[in-house]
Amino acid sequence: MSNDFSTLLGGLTAEQFLAEYWQKKPLLVRGAIPGLEQLLPRDELLTLATDDTMESRFISHADGWQMRHGPFTRRELKRAAKPWTVLVQSVNLALAAGDQLMRRFDFIPYARLDDLMVSYATDGGGVGPHFDNYDVFLIQGMGSRRWRYGKQKDKTLIDGLPVRILQQFRPSREALLAPGDMLYLPPEWAHDGIAVGECMTFSVGFRAAPAQELGEQFLAFLQDRLNLTGRYHDPNLPRQKHAAEIGPAMIDQVEQMLSAIRWNRDTVRDFLGVSLSEPKGHVVFNPPAKPLSPSRFSAAVKRKGIALDPASQLLFSGKCFYLNGDPWAVPAHAVTLLRQLADQRMLNRPDQISDHTMALLYAAYCDGFLWPLP
Repeated sequence: MSNDFSTLLGGLTAEQFLAEYWQKKPLLVRGAIPGLEQLLPRDELLTLATDDTMESRFISHADGWQMRHGPFTRRELKRAAKPWTVLVQSVNLALAAGDQLMRRFDFIPYARLDDLMVSYATDGGGVGPHFDNYDVFLIQGMGSRRWRYGKQKDKTLIDGLPVRILQQFRPSREALLAPGDMLYLPPEWAHDGIAVGECMTFSVGFRAAPAQELGEQFLAFLQDRLNLTGRYHDPNLPRQKHAAEIGPAMIDQVEQMLSAIRWNRDTVRDFLGVSLSEPKGHVVFNPPAKPLSPSRFSAAVKRKGIALDPASQLLFSGKCFYLNGDPWAVPAHAVTLLRQLADQRMLNRPDQISDHTMALLYAAYCDGFLWPLP
């Protein structure tokens, strides 16, 4: 799939979309991706929901709201009371065409990209009125879905439900999406999609983490790298008037000890590189069962090229690279080449790869992070 913005963004350029709509207001595009209903048949999606390596959920409101996590059996789904919805996360890891669809939105940084989720719903199915903490492009596949949506301040949820349902949903807009139509919604826009007949929706999500969540993750990142020396000591401890008092001297000493916990912009950069390239918990890389020798690997790369595994996350900041949750030490002369690999996800017949860089790529190949092109 190529990025034809005349259809994808309704004639807007990527720059216009970012300036006028991104994180500001919704955008409805008719016929954004024609033919999308052929990308993934219903039965193939439901088969993915039976796979224990995939994240999936079943949501029903036939008799009150219910939610279960997969994997499911086809028998379970066939016998379930309608209406219901099945949602499968990270379809981009199981379907090459799904990954290609997700990469069409590469005018948004990969550091923000989450995954491609695909949902199937029976007539009347949906997950209820809710809001998300991320940007999302909702693209209609098979069938039609009616979306009601609006920007509302009241985010109060109904207590005691297994799904996040708004107590007071006040939509201000409505649209019926047909195959190929797309609706972009910024974070925290309330929305509710109801299937009109059976339908499938493709959702490309982009993370927009709350400050509290980022703070907790950053503190965990610092904790894993903390190396404070010394020990609390008070050899000249005077007798206190009150045994239960936390004395000023103790506070001063601990304050001084903790003042050694420092961070700077480089620390934040590394935190983002490591955390944003970290694959999801269910992702497992499969190293080659019979790896090529270094010389055969080098010959294959020079002859055809190389591609990242669909599950691999390669990000960079300046000359610092991060691969699947770890810093990746890249030689200075290879920075331009590996930036191209990160951006394009592949290198076609790369020229002039040094022995050092080839060894770096070979180690990643042996870990299952990248593969020679066939």
